[in-house]
Amino acid sequence: MKKIGFLSFGHWTPSPQSEVRTAADALLQSIDLAVAAEELGLDGAYFRVHHFARQLGSPFPLLAAVGARTKRIEIGTAVIDMRYENPLYMAEDAGAADIIAGGRLQLGISRGSPEQVIDGWKYFGYAPAEGETEADMARRHAEVFLDIIRGEGFAEPNPRPMFPNPPGLLRVEPYSEGLRERIWWGSASNETSKWAAKLGMNLQSSTLKEDESGEPLHVQQRKQIDAYRAAWKEAGHTREPRVSVSRSIFALVDDRDRLYFGHEGRERDQIGYIDKLRAIFGRSYAAEPDVLVKQLAADEAIAAADTLLLTVPNQLGVDYNAHAIESILKYVAPALGWR
Repeated sequence: MKKIGFLSFGHWTPSPQSEVRTAADALLQSIDLAVAAEELGLDGAYFRVHHFARQLGSPFPLLAAVGARTKRIEIGTAVIDMRYENPLYMAEDAGAADIIAGGRLQLGISRGSPEQVIDGWKYFGYAPAEGETEADMARRHAEVFLDIIRGEGFAEPNPRPMFPNPPGLLRVEPYSEGLRERIWWGSASNETSKWAAKLGMNLQSSTLKEDESGEPLHVQQRKQIDAYRAAWKEAGHTREPRVSVSRSIFALVDDRDRLYFGHEGRERDQIGYIDKLRAIFGRSYAAEPDVLVKQLAADEAIAAADTLLLTVPNQLGVDYNAHAIESILKYVAPALGWR
């Protein structure tokens, strides 16, 4: 394991039991947690994007703000739902945020998950073309985005422009060099992981996956990673790809930890259905550090990936989440080969 980051959904609710009661709380505390995580030595700050929900929704203002407040930590998403995205406008936003962050963006994109409203992407002005599914539309948007951020000119310049143009066809600005190699695809199946490898994207595999074999999630994810790397090699890419998996992991080191997670009930994978597909949901880990080390050492997907994303309970506030991250880094991660 080379890198560890946190993954926050940015939930907020006007409940007295929550430390995050407004959208402002969710956004500002996300920035503060990224700053605290960098100070602790964590490698990445990642955010999930959901629309029509009391969660983080528009990623690029947040990513730019985190980039301006930090200096070293990777800043990413896991994931942006490409059904909702205009690829060219997204290329502008991503380029600007990456420049502000000094080239630290790690953008996870995907076809998305079931949302809060029916066909939410249609309210954003998008619809599948004839013969397309919404997943096809997301992949089409992704391919256009990947092509645009290569930085090659494609637009015919106006012969009488308002401002002087450089010679040749024009590209979307600002262009951020290297961003194309820092795009990840959030894959829930072996086939889409192979598609991502063919296009030269890194791979994100979360705590949810299509149940393709009936085996435990971590075994299915390891096989997915193997299939992805084989497809990457077959595609002839010259650089080394990156792979992340996400997990809910809590080290029980004080009374707060035991109060919040000492009776965690998700000690085994769960089976459910998403969009009529049988899916497997990963278990949560909550135990004393020495027990956690043994449990996580047996997780084949964690062993196969180079990056582990820790899902954080953001509604418990910045201080507690910084404590939870520090406990993992101090008592668990070194035994798993981190640094």
